[in-house]
Amino acid sequence: MTKDYSPCYSEDNLKAKLARFARVAGRELIEKVLVLYHTLRAPSTPKWARAAILGALGYFISPIDTLPDFIPGVGYTDDLAVIAAALITVATHITPEIKAKAREQVARLFGEPTVEVTVEARERE
Repeated sequence: MTKDYSPCYSEDNLKAKLARFARVAGRELIEKVLVLYHTLRAPSTPKWARAAILGALGYFISPIDTLPDFIPGVGYTDDLAVIAAALITVATHITPEIKAKAREQVARLFGEPTVEVTVEARERE
């Protein structure tokens, strides 16, 4: 039986985790987390997809998971696998706008310059 991690999710818990561990977790994982977050918030995302996202984000936030996050080099690999599985599951609900929001937000988190992307460029992705 698998554990339900969705109760671990809250917007405040996610923000706290990102603020404390974004650099340790890495840009790739954080961008994927933010894509899921913005997909969760999209009004067009169906309930079943929201449930998958809540479970994945709850797993990311939870301090208790398969590989403890504090283990250098491997601590976030299980989180990445869970987040990637959720992304595949809800892929049809991820819009170019959601991807652009996540990319811009992760650039700010990592102190990178942001580039304004036109809607046409987003649609080509």
